[in-house]
Amino acid sequence: MPKRQRGSRHEDRGYWWHRADRLETVERLRNKGHEVFAASPNGGVNTITGEGLAKVLAGAQTVINLANSPSFEDKAVPEFFETSGRNLLAAEKLAGVTHHVALSIVGAERLPDSGYMRAKIAQERLIRSSGIPYTIVHSTQFFEFLGGIAQSGTVGDITTVPSAYFQPIASNDVADIMTEVALSPPVNGAIEIAGPEPVRMSELVARFLKATNDPRKVTADPHARYWHAAGRPLARAKRPSAHRHNALRRLVQPRLAPRMMCGPRASRSSRMRQS
Repeated sequence: MPKRQRGSRHEDRGYWWHRADRLETVERLRNKGHEVFAASPNGGVNTITGEGLAKVLAGAQTVINLANSPSFEDKAVPEFFETSGRNLLAAEKLAGVTHHVALSIVGAERLPDSGYMRAKIAQERLIRSSGIPYTIVHSTQFFEFLGGIAQSGTVGDITTVPSAYFQPIASNDVADIMTEVALSPPVNGAIEIAGPEPVRMSELVARFLKATNDPRKVTADPHARYWHAAGRPLARAKRPSAHRHNALRRLVQPRLAPRMMCGPRASRSSRMRQS
């Protein structure tokens, strides 16, 4: 069993990348014998105002930040990530936190038209300059968001989706990896994770709609915007570096994807790169 960490904190403000990912990460850490506090405004912890941070971080060694903005507007998103990030990191430093783990996005820098992606990059800059040991996990899109991708491109009964490749990952796998990263030494850099294989976004969305008996038709368009942003949206994790952090070595061993929404179970290796 890994060395017990007193007071691992899992930080939140209302909205998450995916609720299942949050709950599964907390459950996995608790099953390994760690004390975990899932912080939220409902529990008296607010990263925007700073309320409750000092108390909840007392004695904590690791913070896992899976918080997401309650608004996706270009002005509101950076305000959330920058304000909450500054407050949280300042409180962590005072509390003596020794590992900040954050979930971010593969290829965010390739979508400069997206206020959300720019905000995630700003969040990462704050983490890197905080002086707190850290690991940033860059993930590709979740399988669970295929419905949202379809909806974002729908007009009438036609869904226009980019035809380029992406490499989605299941939230179960993300929860596994976030747990392992939290229990490993910080890399003071970023790692990248991806699903089992690259596939055209338009093809996978069409399979998803068919599997859910959705009558909408998919139109593949190489110039379609991804979540309304122009750029190169379909970033895949790069090939692993030859010099990986030893503590993360077993994360790249072949694993079974627990659930493929639009296909059979498949073996995979999470592709990771330390940067």
